[in-house]
Amino acid sequence: MLTIRLARIGRKKQPLYRVVISEKTKDTFGDYLENLGTYNPKTKEVTLKEDRINHWLEKGAQMSSSVNNLLIKQGILKDVEKTKAVSISKKRQEKLNKKEKPEEKKEDTTEKKEEPSKDDKKEEKPEEKKEIKEDNVKEEVVEETKEDK
Repeated sequence: MLTIRLARIGRKKQPLYRVVISEKTKDTFGDYLENLGTYNPKTKEVTLKEDRINHWLEKGAQMSSSVNNLLIKQGILKDVEKTKAVSISKKRQEKLNKKEKPEEKKEDTTEKKEEPSKDDKKEEKPEEKKEIKEDNVKEEVVEETKEDK
């Protein structure tokens, strides 16, 4: 079966891809039947041979999901929906689900913490201290007056 897919040709940290048609079982670094264009993901520059792509699609060639989305974005394919290019493993999906559940619980507890009871307690404490300070001042004044007598 023939597939249209991306073959990386860029240097390290500088990806550049060729859009090629080759056997599905062959390695992307190996031989390919025809070069159909290039794609630079950093600059989003795309050059494609539309007539050759349509030719191979008429012959029954399949596309990878990345190439499918790229062709839709370029307007070569119409009336076709984008496919999911990246899949999440079952283990990773379970981890994501576990993280979502505690977050929901945390949100519920934060709503309970926002009750005015804690805020009122915080406000009461400074007021009590002020009253105590005022009492101390009054006592000192009273003691001074006794000593004067």
